[in-house]
Amino acid sequence: MISTSVKTTGNQYHIRTGKNILEKELQDALRDHATDQLFLLVDENVAKYHQDYIHQSIRGITSNWQQFIIPEGEASKSISCYSDTLDFLLANGIRRNIPMIVFGGGVTGDLGGFVAATALRGIPLIHVPTTLLAMVDSAIGGKTGVNHATGKNLIGSFYQPSAVISDIHFLNTLPDNEWVNGLSEILKYGAIHNEQIFKYSNIFLNGKPSIQDSDKLISLIDKCVKVKAEIVGEDELESGIRAFLNFGHTFAHALEKAADFQQISHGEAVFLGMLAAENLSIATGGTLKTDPLEPFRRLYKYRVPKEALSLDDLMENMNADKKRTGENLTFVLLNKWQEPIVKTVDDRELIAASWSIVFDEIEKNRI
Repeated sequence: MISTSVKTTGNQYHIRTGKNILEKELQDALRDHATDQLFLLVDENVAKYHQDYIHQSIRGITSNWQQFIIPEGEASKSISCYSDTLDFLLANGIRRNIPMIVFGGGVTGDLGGFVAATALRGIPLIHVPTTLLAMVDSAIGGKTGVNHATGKNLIGSFYQPSAVISDIHFLNTLPDNEWVNGLSEILKYGAIHNEQIFKYSNIFLNGKPSIQDSDKLISLIDKCVKVKAEIVGEDELESGIRAFLNFGHTFAHALEKAADFQQISHGEAVFLGMLAAENLSIATGGTLKTDPLEPFRRLYKYRVPKEALSLDDLMENMNADKKRTGENLTFVLLNKWQEPIVKTVDDRELIAASWSIVFDEIEKNRI
């Protein structure tokens, strides 16, 4: 087990990463909280495959818990599901000192975090990420929220958890495409901060990493965790360097919306977004002499047809991005690898040319 600390202005918590650590780490995380009653928010697929493991871990702490199942998929990051979850908590007597434990990937984690931030103006939150993407990214740093018809993650807040427990036991049942989703965020950390992450990510090139080879996987997850913990500790509310974590995401969020959040996953969109941002970086003066993303391109297969995407719609989606502050679009680009910069780009032709990279990649790697 590896532990990394996240220190923010008003909070400090630990991220524990290991194998079969859930029961012990839950006991430690709950030591300073009321445990006469617990609330569990669980992704439906996680409940399907791991409910016995979860309940076995909880039984050593309390016999009184209520569980609410979150339907799988991006559609659950909605106001209606947020309202349903609040109804569940309030109907069952949630108190401000009772923790909510959230088991799931990015969708359940973002939703659960927003619920915890707003129920009774804030209840204790423990994240148990169950996907690779959530372990390396979305469960860390306190970003919470739901989607709106206008765009992704437009309603939310910053709310730090009390603890994050990343138990790779849950990855045993992770579908192949979810491994690739997580890989995208891992490669992002390599691009913006630590070039060694590209080297360690080679364990993906021959298929999904073996859970039996858990030490390498745990080490890679922790390398990513440490990058994000360092950045969040310096810039909790994304007023400075935390923006670097959005490398590729301006393109990605526009693409997800264009595909109705159905035909492309977040990780697939992020990888395409990084390819586009790489192209735009070079077009605006960046000196990227190598392409460490190249070996991983063959791992991605896309369901969304190129014909279903409109450049005009994608540009309009970018204009609605929540990080936009002026007339022109702002991107996280690279002066060179591991040297990110936030740059405003007013040349629409350069942006359109970067979208053409996305179209070509989708066409080349269609399922």
